[in-house]
Amino acid sequence: MSSVTESNDTLVGVPEAGPDQAVLEDVERLGHRIKAARVAIGRIIFGQEAVIDGTLVTLLSGGHCLLIGVPGLAKTRLVQTLGVVLGLDAKRVQFTPDLMPADILGSEVLEQDESGRRGFRFIPGPVFCQLLMADEINRASPRTQSALLQAMQEHKVSVAGHYHDLPAPFHVLATQNPIEQEGTYPLPEAQLDRFLMQVDIGYPDRAAERAMLAATTTDHDVAPEATLTQEDLLAAQRLVRRVPMGESVVEAILTLVRNGRPETTALPEVKLHVAWGPGPRASQSLALACRARAILQGRLAPSVDDVVALARPVLIHRMAPTLTARADGVTLGEIIDRLVQTVE
Repeated sequence: MSSVTESNDTLVGVPEAGPDQAVLEDVERLGHRIKAARVAIGRIIFGQEAVIDGTLVTLLSGGHCLLIGVPGLAKTRLVQTLGVVLGLDAKRVQFTPDLMPADILGSEVLEQDESGRRGFRFIPGPVFCQLLMADEINRASPRTQSALLQAMQEHKVSVAGHYHDLPAPFHVLATQNPIEQEGTYPLPEAQLDRFLMQVDIGYPDRAAERAMLAATTTDHDVAPEATLTQEDLLAAQRLVRRVPMGESVVEAILTLVRNGRPETTALPEVKLHVAWGPGPRASQSLALACRARAILQGRLAPSVDDVVALARPVLIHRMAPTLTARADGVTLGEIIDRLVQTVE
């Protein structure tokens, strides 16, 4: 483990005497357990270390993740493996244009008991789980997407005027195909903002693909092993919020996010190429993700390097290019790279 901070920063929300020693010890223990979970997932998912880290950071932060990648890159297998390794109840829903809100939330059915009395009974839908894979989420209609939005934000659903709480923890890992966009409904800005991170999944390198071939085309199938429980994950999420964070990290987050807004930036390229920028939820997401990434890498507190590394996955789905940017061929990734230069 490294020292508590990389410099003599003032720790936000921490007494002058320094961080609670018990918190530091808990963080160190959690780091070892998360490392074990990381290794267990890596035995099943080959060549996707960055994707594994991104999803673990999202789950430790208590958020939802949007996975972008072409078919066949083990997105479904990743969610199934995460469910086993983290001890979570995982379910999968294939989103299609004819999917209705009741198909994922559940519905009330009229029943009659032995005495002849009739009443409604609520039958929970697949959203009542701890880890939901929403496969090809942009193929569902806006009505169904809005139903999932309530579940993601409020951790409860409303059916026939009655609220039903979702299990804890509750996380959505949604997938999108970046190639085939015909017949899709673009996700509204409000729902995109509910995803803590967007993780892009690329092809594995040659060595990883060779290892995958050797492991998945024989009669010996390696099964994932549980390393955590749902109680462990909930405790880890509470602990992430107690990790001390230096003032320089807070300033870097605020500078990065506010420079991404045309209304509050002094960067001419942002004013010209960004239609709308990240809101306050982006700052909150970055703060939590930086803490979680520090724990994942065996450090006791985040640094500005964490802000730089997480800028793109946290911001890219919370911004939109202008028509000028599209005409000039300027991408959001290039704009975020320019924003990162203001905090490095």
